[in-house]
Amino acid sequence: MRKYMKIAIGLAVAAVLGGSAYYYKSASTQIADINTTEEVEKLQPVGPSFNADSAYAYTKAQCDFGTRNMNSEGHDRCAEWIIAKFKQYGCKVESQKANLKGYDGTTLKSQNIIAKVNPEATTRILICAHWDSRPWADNDPDKANWKKPIMAANDAASGVAVMIELARLLDSQKGKKGALNSQFGIDFVCFDAEDWGTPQWANVQDDGSSWALGAQYWSKNLPQGYEARYGILLDMVGGVGAQFYQEGMSKQYAPEIVNKVWKAARQVGFGSSFPNSDGGMITDDHIPVNQDANIPTIDIIPYYPNCKQSSFGPTWHTLADNMDNIDKNTLKAVGQTLVQVLWTER
Repeated sequence: MRKYMKIAIGLAVAAVLGGSAYYYKSASTQIADINTTEEVEKLQPVGPSFNADSAYAYTKAQCDFGTRNMNSEGHDRCAEWIIAKFKQYGCKVESQKANLKGYDGTTLKSQNIIAKVNPEATTRILICAHWDSRPWADNDPDKANWKKPIMAANDAASGVAVMIELARLLDSQKGKKGALNSQFGIDFVCFDAEDWGTPQWANVQDDGSSWALGAQYWSKNLPQGYEARYGILLDMVGGVGAQFYQEGMSKQYAPEIVNKVWKAARQVGFGSSFPNSDGGMITDDHIPVNQDANIPTIDIIPYYPNCKQSSFGPTWHTLADNMDNIDKNTLKAVGQTLVQVLWTER
C-alpha cells in the first residue's frame, strides 16, 4: 500500500533532518521517551466508549463484498454500502467521481466518498482513510499469488470501519450532555484509488506518483474556500499486535497534531499502542493532503520492527490480509484515541 520514501521529497526531508528515511530510534527520541515516562499524566478519558465490536463488524461487512479493487463489482457495491452507512448516521454524503490513470495507463473509475458531520460549521477537522483494495498480492510469500487481488481487511477496510463507528458515536451523542462541541464539523473522507501503485513485479520505475491517486485528486479539487484545522489519516489500523510509531512526514508537516494524538492515546490508556518513537517517512494519502490541500495532516500507520515479511506487518499486500488477522484491541486503541482527540478539541 505505499512505500518508504526513498526519492523526491523523502530524500530532501531526510537531508534536512539529518537522518535516514527508514525507521530508527534516535538519542533525542530516547530522551523524549524518558521525559514522557517521568511526566505525570493521569488518565483523563472523555467522550463515549468506542465500540470495537461495531468497528469489527463494519470491517467484515466491507470484506463480505469480496475484493474491492478498482473497476470491480465488489468495489462498486461496497461504495454504495459505505455511503448508506454514513447517511444512516446523520452525515451529509457527497461522491467525488473521476476517471484517473493507473501506473500502466488503465482508466480507474474512482469515487472519493465525503461524509460531513455538522456541515454548516466553518471550523472543520478531517479524518480520512482509503477504501479501495490492492489488486495484487505482490508481497505474498508465494509468488503464485502475486497477481491475485487481496481481501484488504486491514488495508484498508479497518480505517473506514473506524470512521463509520465514529460517525455512529457522533450521531448517538447529539443533544446529550457531553456531545461533541457544536462549533466543529467533521469530514470523513474515504479516498479511492490509493492502492493501484506500481506492483513490485512490474518492470516499471516506481517514483511514488502512482499511489494515492484519489487523495491527489481530492487535494487538487477542493470545494472553493474549504479549509480544515488539521487532518488524521487512518491506515491499517486493525492489525494483530500493531503499534503506531510517529511517522516521519507527519512530524515534518504537522508535529503539533502528532503530539496531540499521541498524548490522547496515553490519556485513554493506550500509550503502549502509540510509542513515543520515530517511524520512517511513508508515501501515503497524507502527502498530497499536506502538499496540495495545505491541511496539516498526520498518518496513523503501523510499524513492526521485528517483522521480516514487511515493516508494515506480515499480512501487508498478501492474501493473509483477511478477517482472521483483524484485532479488536487494535481497533479499540485507535478508535478511543480518536474519540479523545475529537471530544477534547477546543
